[in-house]
This record gives sequence, structure tokens and C-alpha cells, in this order.
Amino acid sequence: MSKPVTAFDGHNDALLRMYLDTSGDPIASFINGGGRGHLDLPKARAGHLAGGFFAVFVPPAEKFDFSPMGNATYDMPLPPELELDYARTVTLGQVSVLLRLEAASNGQIVVCRTAGEIRAATARGALAALLHIEGVEAIDKDLHMLDVLYAAGLRSLGPVWSRNNIFAHGVPFRFPGSPDVGPGLTDAGRRLVAACNRLGVVVDLSHMNEQGFWDVAKLSTAPLVATHSNVHALTETPRNLTARQLDAIRDSDGVVGLNFSVSFLRPDGRNNPDTGFDIMLAHLDAMIERVGETRVALGSDFDGAMIPREIGDASGLPKLFDAMRAHGYGDELVERIAYGNWLSLLERTIG
Repeated sequence: MSKPVTAFDGHNDALLRMYLDTSGDPIASFINGGGRGHLDLPKARAGHLAGGFFAVFVPPAEKFDFSPMGNATYDMPLPPELELDYARTVTLGQVSVLLRLEAASNGQIVVCRTAGEIRAATARGALAALLHIEGVEAIDKDLHMLDVLYAAGLRSLGPVWSRNNIFAHGVPFRFPGSPDVGPGLTDAGRRLVAACNRLGVVVDLSHMNEQGFWDVAKLSTAPLVATHSNVHALTETPRNLTARQLDAIRDSDGVVGLNFSVSFLRPDGRNNPDTGFDIMLAHLDAMIERVGETRVALGSDFDGAMIPREIGDASGLPKLFDAMRAHGYGDELVERIAYGNWLSLLERTIG
């Protein structure tokens, strides 16, 4: 029997789920288990998940309908830009959830600010949480809030979540579709990238349109990172990366994390949980061929997407690793994809 594989994940939306949960005590539920989400502490331990990027995401102020993603084709209008005050309230609320989660866990959950802290948490069996923001509408053009969030533990951010903001332009929810839509970074976005490089904050290119990707590639001194994106040649959604984008990640010695969202995995783009490991492995094969074995990792999108039924939740991660082995991946490669490649990237970015 193979030894358990330790994992570190590039993206989850558990903080938003807990922030929106008014049914009881979501923090206690995360620590003790029993909830409906993809991720909590018992599920993480069952799946040997040592930690990951815990995303803060501000949902649209009005309900956004994702149901068209079940159709053969779709082109969904994006919600409007957010008001700064609303975005700040929701962002700080979710950061507070993470800090309260750490405080209530008696050392079982740790907000980590360096790769060394993540390795130390893993060594003692604690869940390592790296604070990430997906769409930085809470940050002002003068970047004052960036300094505040950095002090609270922020070490990774995606300038956009698809909808446009004062920093950049995102990709639409469209199938089939190209990421080559609209302009890229604004002047404020260029200042944001420079500040992230100075502070040691990862700039996540998932959700950003192609021109914005190339603007970051030109400006940034750090490795290029897409925390939860797949291969456009296999699934023609704007959320996935073209061959040229993957080549740029390779050339910068960056990382791309495999997104478990079925609509970004399946060739037909449908939101269908009956999506087999063969489809996930096809994306992994294509990523490895394009960027190399040291630059592919996991970016599950737990609690933020429909994931394959065969995985189910974080406790199902070992099934994916078994499928990788059965597909011919050696133990060293599986361990790199599961954990080592993210830690190497973080050592070279956040320190």
C-alpha cells in the first residue's frame, strides 16, 4: 500500500461559505466537521490536505445566475463593478472569519505568512492557511488597503474575478470562448503589480484576460502564477490558459494549479459532476508537457465550484493521487504536484 500523499491546494472558497452561513456556528462546524462544504478540518485530515490558499471573494451585490453553464453553449453577462464600501465590508468580514478560525482552533489551523511557516505547520499536523483575495475591489487606487491586508496576512491576490475593476479586466463566463477579450491592466493595476512584487505577494492570473496576463508578464519580477486554471486547448473556456500563456509560466518558472471545476475540465464545458479522472489527467498531461513537472500543482476550487463526483470533497484527494499513479506518474511526480511545487513557488515569492 502506497504511503499517504500530503497535499497543498492553490484555491478554495471556504471563507465565503462560512461568511454566508447563518444557520449556526460555521467556525465550530469547520473545526469539528459535519457540514455540507467541500472543506473542513476533518475532511482535510482525511484527505491528507496540509493547507492551501484560502480565498476571500466578494460575491455580486445582486444574485448572479450560474445555471447557463449547464448548457451546450453559454455567454453570461458579468455583474457590474462593486462599490468600494460594500467590497471592503465583505472582504474584511471574510478575513475576520479566517482570523477567528485560527483563534478558535487551539493551534490546529494556522494563518501562514511564509513558506517556512507552512512547512512548520505541516510538520506538526496543523492546517496551513495562506490568505488570498480573488478580485481586489476592496483595495483603493492608492493601495492603502493593500498595506492593511498585508499586515493581516495577505500573501496572494488575483487582481480580478472576471468582472472588471479599477485594476484590470477579467474574462467572461462563455463557452466556447477565448481569453483574448478587452484591455488589460490599468495604471492602478500596474502600480498594484509593482507593490505586490515589493511586498512579496503572489499575483494570481486566474480570471484575468489575456492582455492583462501579458501586461503582468511584462511588468512583474516574480514567477507567473495561475492558481486554478486549466488548458484551453482541451476546454475552450476563457478561464483556461492558451499554449502561449503556459509557455510564459514555464519560462518564468511559475506554477499553474489544476482547477477541479468540471466546467473548466470537460471538453463539452458542461457543469456535470460525472466527470472522470481521465479528463483531469488529460489536463495534467498537457500541463506537464507544456510547463514541466516542477510547475504543475493543484487548485481545486473547493467550495467554489462543482467538482467531480469521484472526488466529492477534500477527503477524496487520495483517489486522485491513486489515479495519477495508475496513469503512470511516479511517486516523486505525484508528491511534487500535490505539495512540493507550491512550496517551492512560495519560497521564491513570499519568502
